[in-house]
Amino acid sequence: MPEIFWDNKVYDTKHRFVSDYGADVLQWLAPQKSENILDVGCGTGDLANQIAESGAQVFGVDASAEMIDAAKQKYPLLKFEQQNATELAFDQEFDAVFSNATFHWIENQRDLLEGVYKSLKPGGRLVAEFGGKDNIKSITDAISAAAKSIGVQHRVISNFWFFPSVSHYAVLLEAARFEVEQIWLFDRPTVLKGENGMYEWINQFAQHAFKNLSTEEAEQVKKQTVEILKPNYFKNGDWVADYRRLRVKAVK
Repeated sequence: MPEIFWDNKVYDTKHRFVSDYGADVLQWLAPQKSENILDVGCGTGDLANQIAESGAQVFGVDASAEMIDAAKQKYPLLKFEQQNATELAFDQEFDAVFSNATFHWIENQRDLLEGVYKSLKPGGRLVAEFGGKDNIKSITDAISAAAKSIGVQHRVISNFWFFPSVSHYAVLLEAARFEVEQIWLFDRPTVLKGENGMYEWINQFAQHAFKNLSTEEAEQVKKQTVEILKPNYFKNGDWVADYRRLRVKAVK
C-alpha cells in the first residue's frame, strides 16, 4: 500500500462522495439484524454506522490512524481499530466482510483475500467496491503528460493503484477459494466540487505519485495536470472525474 497521509477533516468535507456513493453498495450487502460484519477500510466510519443501523454488529478496521481516530470520535458506540488489510487476524468470526474504495490501494491482493476468507464463517459473503479497469484514466494520463512536459516523467510513480478487469478479479477471488456470485464493472462520473476540486483530489488521492519529486516540481506537475484536464473535465464550475468501479459479491 502506498504511503498516503489521510486528512480526515478534508476527507469528510471535500471528499464525502466516497462514502456517499458507497451507500449504494450496501444494497448488495443487505446487512441483517444480529449479523457480525467486518468493514475493511472503514475510513471515518460513515458506512459502518449505516450498517449498524440495520441492527448488525460492526467492526471497522483501517490502516490510517487518523481515520480510525475520527471514526471513534464520530461514532463512539461502534468498534474501530487500526489494522492493515493484508494482516487481518480473524478466524471465522464474521457473517460478512464489506469494503468500499479500499481494495484498489492494496498491491498484495493474495494476502488481502486470504485474510478476508479466513475472517468469514462458512457461507459468509464478501461485498466490495473499488476502482476497476481504466478508473481515472484521464487523470493518470494527464499526470504523465504533465510530468513529461517538465522532464520528470521518470520520477513520477504512476502504477501504485490496482484497477483490475472483471476477469482478472474473478480469477483472484476463485484462487482464494471464493465462489463469485456477482461482479460488475461500470462507469461512475464523479463530481469534484468547485474550481479547485481537481487539484484537491490530486493532492489527497494521488500524492504518492510525487513522492520522488521536490515540492516545487510536484506543484508544477499538479498545476499542469489541472490545465491539461480543464477543457474536457471542468464544466459549470465543477470538475468531473472519470471513475470506473468494480463491484463484487463472493461467498465462502
